[in-house]
Amino acid sequence: MDSRYDTMKYRRSGKSGLLLPEISLGLWHNFGGVDIYENYREILLTAFDKGITHFDLANNYGPPPGSAEENFGKILKKDLRSYRDELIISSKAGYRMWPGPYGEWGSRKYLISSCDQSLKRMKLDYVDIFYSHRPDPRTPLEETMGALDSIVRQGKAIYVGLSNYDPEQTRQATAILKELGTPCLIHQPKYSMLVRDPENGLLDVLKEKGIGCIPFSPLAQGLLTHKYLNGIPEDSRAAKSTGFLQKEEVTPETIQKIQKLNEVAQRRGQTLAQMAISWLLKDPRITSVLIGASRTSQLLDSLEALKNKEYSNEELVQIEQILNL
Repeated sequence: MDSRYDTMKYRRSGKSGLLLPEISLGLWHNFGGVDIYENYREILLTAFDKGITHFDLANNYGPPPGSAEENFGKILKKDLRSYRDELIISSKAGYRMWPGPYGEWGSRKYLISSCDQSLKRMKLDYVDIFYSHRPDPRTPLEETMGALDSIVRQGKAIYVGLSNYDPEQTRQATAILKELGTPCLIHQPKYSMLVRDPENGLLDVLKEKGIGCIPFSPLAQGLLTHKYLNGIPEDSRAAKSTGFLQKEEVTPETIQKIQKLNEVAQRRGQTLAQMAISWLLKDPRITSVLIGASRTSQLLDSLEALKNKEYSNEELVQIEQILNL
């Protein structure tokens, strides 16, 4: 589709030369071996046709772990191989992937082995971005960052990133990477209207160091959608406690907040989910917002957020008042 780049806007990742779409697609859920191939293939191809060029994975995405990368590799080979140079593909390592002492965290052994495995699963020569998925309290930061640097120098990745590092860890890690000659491109934190930890120093560090930011879980695992406006649905992950959102997190106070936020969204002509995405994009320090999708209609609904990213001072004050209830 020649028109795929006509409507999507792209933002520079920090001070780098790389542009990313304002919305990127994450394969954390819904792309594993337990999911339906034709469904997630349609989601991926629709995303690319809409100008989403960045697809974000990790070694353990599934379930089972590794299957999201395998499935992505199949679609890449069948449908997107000729577009490889138009795509930004990222993967990560840090969480438990295989048994034994070398299957998680941040050792050089684990990161390089994991990157090799990810490339084999996706049938790629390189990824565009490779992340340290979480800091390792028992491995020297110099070793973890040195492994990322080696991965780039070996031609297995073009850029490197960090995920789930706090402000001081980020400051230290990026200083090491800069000295090694492989500067940090981007940071992937958990960030939404309901989880605002990056505002406590991280976003300032990223701006100071010229590093991009791509928040994950912008909808707070579904809380910032219509799904929980009237409580916990019986078929939801929270009700079954099968996902990362637990039943005890959906308190009456939280439901009251999202109901009031939904009223603001309706006045703006948006769904609650669309407002949650555009609220993040109002900040120029944000490069892209990482969304998930279980069906194509969900993806298309999220893309509608890009049509209204402007907020009046009155709206921002209203939102802050609601979030501080």
